[in-house]
Amino acid sequence: MSVKNNNNGNGRDFVLGSLIGGLVGAVVALLFAPKSGRELRDNINESSSEWRERAGEWKDVAYEKSGEWKNRAVESSSQLSKNVSEKSQQLGSKVKDSTKSLQDRFRSNEDDEAEKAAQEVAEAIEEAAQELERQQDSTTSSNI
Repeated sequence: MSVKNNNNGNGRDFVLGSLIGGLVGAVVALLFAPKSGRELRDNINESSSEWRERAGEWKDVAYEKSGEWKNRAVESSSQLSKNVSEKSQQLGSKVKDSTKSLQDRFRSNEDDEAEKAAQEVAEAIEEAAQELERQQDSTTSSNI
């Protein structure tokens, strides 16, 4: 990121230096040209008007470009926010699906374990009942 900013700053510095150098060169050329004072003043006025017109054109171009860049930035940011929103919704639904799947697995495991436990309890009750019957049978046979 800093490399980009550095390159952008160098380009701006170069353009600014070129403009200043061009202005200084034009002024020096006019001042040292072998012309009369009136001609020199007329040339300076003409040159300054040309530079004002160019500066106005550059200003208009800069406003247009900045408007275009602003529109691009707005479009990019809206598209980016739309993409982020869509992805977050997709991710949210995937998380919900995964959570539901895990809950279903745990429930089915719990149901299986509960069923096994119920079977074991039923078997234990049956064994206890049989043991009680044997004990009662043995007690009744010893009493007879």
